[in-house]
Amino acid sequence: MTVPGGHRRQQQQQRGRPRALITEPVRPKVPLRRLLRVASVACGIQFGWALQLSLLTPYVQELGIPHAWSSIIWLCGPLSGLLVQPLVGHLSDRSNNRFGRRRPFIVAGATSITIAVLIIGFSADIGGLLGDGADRRPRAVGTFVVGFWLLDVANNMTQGPCRALLADLTEKDPRRTRVANAYFSLFMAVGNVLGFATGAYSGWFRIFWFTITSSCSVNCANLKSAFLIDIIFIAITTYISITAAQELPLNSSSRSSHISEEMAEITNAEEAFLWELFGTFRYLSWSIWIILFVTALTWIGWFPFLLFDTDWMGREIYGGKPNEGQNYSTGVRMGAFGLMLNSVILGITSVLMEKLCWKWGAGFVWGLSNILMSLCFLSMLILSGVVKNMDFLGHDLPPSGVVIAALIVFAVLGIPLAITYSVPYALISTRIESLGLGQGLSMGVLNLAIVIPQVIVSLGSGPWDQLFGGGNSPSLAVAAVAAFASGLVAILAIRRSSADKSRVHT
Repeated sequence: MTVPGGHRRQQQQQRGRPRALITEPVRPKVPLRRLLRVASVACGIQFGWALQLSLLTPYVQELGIPHAWSSIIWLCGPLSGLLVQPLVGHLSDRSNNRFGRRRPFIVAGATSITIAVLIIGFSADIGGLLGDGADRRPRAVGTFVVGFWLLDVANNMTQGPCRALLADLTEKDPRRTRVANAYFSLFMAVGNVLGFATGAYSGWFRIFWFTITSSCSVNCANLKSAFLIDIIFIAITTYISITAAQELPLNSSSRSSHISEEMAEITNAEEAFLWELFGTFRYLSWSIWIILFVTALTWIGWFPFLLFDTDWMGREIYGGKPNEGQNYSTGVRMGAFGLMLNSVILGITSVLMEKLCWKWGAGFVWGLSNILMSLCFLSMLILSGVVKNMDFLGHDLPPSGVVIAALIVFAVLGIPLAITYSVPYALISTRIESLGLGQGLSMGVLNLAIVIPQVIVSLGSGPWDQLFGGGNSPSLAVAAVAAFASGLVAILAIRRSSADKSRVHT
């Protein structure tokens, strides 16, 4: 028997219930093996980044830019990161593209990387066609800078959506987020190993014989060949990643209404993007500010090393100079080999990282790794001082013991680098949910703490080194102090949350 008005009262009661009590369809968790495939795009991205780190600082000096000003070339990286990555994250958070929110940006970024490395690889040839001579190559330098800056923009366009896509798929599960970021770090290590091994090999010009031209010598041809290989890697890994993601468009997802409501609370479509981005800082909790501060100090430590690592090996261990004998180029290749060892250790650390964070806490692990990083930079300063007191400089190769010690330092630095590539992203993505921000914009907020220190280092490292007589030691000294300070702050101020103790189930 139906009670008159009963159905209406039932509707009113339903409307009056708290929203939290209205259940939504439970989506199955994305299997960890699929997260592994999605994270594989990091391999292709990092392959090119490894070539950029190991070969481009020496190459730009061979084109004629002085060492003191070579760091300025890298300024585009942090500047583009300051604007491009947060902007792409902002747009991807709100994208309703039928292919998904993140994947179109990943494909666009990978395409841009391909174009950029072609410009860089053929910069000497383009300069020659435009009228460069053998002694002065301003057009080649200009072409190189355009390609280099485009590559930095493309890298920032791609990495943010990749990280955000993993965060989307883990759906606020702190432990699964750490696992996904560990996968990402693992593939970065694989890309680093392949990229640095490619940079360390000096015979690519024999395989890609067409790369040697009247404007492009052997070193240039090896660089060009390495970037052609990079194009193949980025194409394969991007395809694997975007086909594994199975991302739904925003307006067709089962949680689209919930996401849209969260966005409506924090933004208006007509608001200026940068105002929204910087406006979020006043809502950040103390724990998030600590993470951002430690991240900034960490990258003040890392960037001098990443900028001058192979140059340090060529100049201060092998005693060479660009375009003067073989010592410098031999040292650069040995530095690339050391970075390959670094990446092997980085990959092993990525596999073990989740257990370490669960046992000791992510903040403690991060702080301990930064102190280790500081000790490694101090060891590099000691090695530089030892080599200065030897008489082989400019005449012969350094003693094997010195080279082995330098390679060991490069390899050990893979441990803190793995932590840097993973832990800060996991900490931010799990703590910033209370703000209602999309994962793309949250990655942009963290990125600000990375790129601002990089701007400072890019502008100051070259003149700072020249102030103390040249070389890379002054910048490494600053890096050691910053790394040690960041480690202490991480250990003392980043508390272990209850989420750190949760378990992951596949």
